[in-house]
Amino acid sequence: MNGVLLTSIVLRLVGVGYSLVLLRRSGDRRFGFLTVLLTFMTVRQLLTAASTATTGLEEVPGLVVSGLAFLTIHYLDRYVDEERRLTRKLQSANDELCTFKKAVEHAGHAIFFTDPDGTITYANPSIEAVTGYSPEEVVGENPRLWKSGEHQTAYYEEMWETISRGDVWDGEIVNQDASGEQHWVDMTIAPVTNDGEIEQFVAVDSDVTERKRQQRRIERQNERLVRLNRMNQLLRDVNRRLVTATNRDDVERTVVDRLVNDAQVVAAGIVDRTASGRLRTRYVAGETDVVDGLLDDAADELAVVTAAVDHGQTSVSTSLSSLDGVETTADTVGVVPLTFRNSRYGALVVATRTPEFFETISSEVRAELGDTIGSAINAADRRRELVDDRITELTFAVNDTSAPLFALARESERDVELVRTTAGRESKRVLFVRIHDVDGETAHEAVAAVADLDDPTVVSETESECVIRVVATGTETLADTLATHGATIGELTVAAATLDGELVVDVPTGVDVRPIVETLRTRFEVCDLVGRRERERTVDTAVGFREELEAVLTDRQLEAIRIAHLAGYFEWPREHSGEEVASMMDVCQSTYMQHLRAAERKLAAQLFDSDTMGRRLAPGSAVG
Repeated sequence: MNGVLLTSIVLRLVGVGYSLVLLRRSGDRRFGFLTVLLTFMTVRQLLTAASTATTGLEEVPGLVVSGLAFLTIHYLDRYVDEERRLTRKLQSANDELCTFKKAVEHAGHAIFFTDPDGTITYANPSIEAVTGYSPEEVVGENPRLWKSGEHQTAYYEEMWETISRGDVWDGEIVNQDASGEQHWVDMTIAPVTNDGEIEQFVAVDSDVTERKRQQRRIERQNERLVRLNRMNQLLRDVNRRLVTATNRDDVERTVVDRLVNDAQVVAAGIVDRTASGRLRTRYVAGETDVVDGLLDDAADELAVVTAAVDHGQTSVSTSLSSLDGVETTADTVGVVPLTFRNSRYGALVVATRTPEFFETISSEVRAELGDTIGSAINAADRRRELVDDRITELTFAVNDTSAPLFALARESERDVELVRTTAGRESKRVLFVRIHDVDGETAHEAVAAVADLDDPTVVSETESECVIRVVATGTETLADTLATHGATIGELTVAAATLDGELVVDVPTGVDVRPIVETLRTRFEVCDLVGRRERERTVDTAVGFREELEAVLTDRQLEAIRIAHLAGYFEWPREHSGEEVASMMDVCQSTYMQHLRAAERKLAAQLFDSDTMGRRLAPGSAVG
């Protein structure tokens, strides 16, 4: 066996062993194939060497093949190692890609990719929650698919310019989903580049509609709180100024002028009806044509004003289109009736630029404002009543069998006269009633039979009459009703034979008597105005009262009551006893007490006896 053949055989055997080692290490079947191939080649060469004697030159090609086979195994080993490295790297990349895809698909936001032309190439499942379209429906489409039309063209052009130059665009946009409903979307669009070239765009969308709604609700609440605070300040200012108003005109000017100072108020005014029933403006400020136009017969809002003035209904109208020929910035008008108990004093009309002014004020607050102004007007009228020298005296023929005094005349079968009314406990009225030709026991029994009278007490009793004190248990007495209009009862008598009554009402000069007449007609079954006259108020001064009192007192009686006053006898505890005061007059205590009692009796008579009450007390305190 020559050296060439031996070398060839050795190379092949080494190659078989090398291949087996690599096969074992890598498990790659290609090494198994080479192992089998080299094994066959080695066996063939061994058989050839055993059966043939050669010079060695014939085996040179076999040696070359053996060397090439060995090199093949070596380079295959390196190839397999590189292949395994690349496979691991590719697997790692695939794992990362799968992880990324899972993250994108399970993201809480809609994510989609587009090519540089804007055609969608991929969309995750969340795209359907934001747009209403499935991923399959949007792939191949342009994002214009959910364009809402809420934004100007310049908005989209600015967006496209930003991402086209490689910058990230971020903002909020209104999109329209497949059902046509609009959504607020927080969108971020970023370009994906390779060597400076944009390959695609990735967009991340988040539906922020609910957040925007919540923000808007908070903004509206804040705006409402600001308006409410401003309105509360306005109302407090009005209430504060009303306290100092001295008359009705002052009340009306105070309210209207303060309202017009608000930036939202275009015009304001007070309206009521004249004695003839015509609507009129008593005082107006701002765009006066607006308030005047509301009283026009052609104005749609006339019914709103009428409902407030005549029926006490608070209304808000958001359309002033019917005011022909009136140029105004107002689009809303509110009308608030001015009332105090059963009295109506017209209505407050307020025209504003927007409805928000009235949305800030609840209907209860508007009604309270009307009551406050009405109360101020009523108080102003009452103050005027105290200083007016003249009053209007209204005489009514009345009949109402269910009214307390009429029922008392029926039960007693005697004429009844109201002497005086005073305030009692728990807002009840105390009546002092004179019943003619009846004794105290009969009067007591008659009162007990009347439903709205209680707690009868005989105050005085003579052969010709009985004065009895009773408590009126009804919700509102006649005196209370008239007091809300600034009027008082001058006289009320009921004839037992016919149950016809005569009611005299004293009204301050200048007070509209029409509401009083209407109120009385609703209160009595029969109520006819039979007389009206103006007369001077009969109120004595303090000096006049003192002079008349001194005229009826004896010198000793006047001295007794004056000493008692100066000595603190009427204080509690008394500063001096009766015996000590008597010694000051140098008389015995019994004599002194006789003088003092007589003086007290005459003083009370001057104050309360019926023949002096009308002259001693202002109308309103005598029998009202």
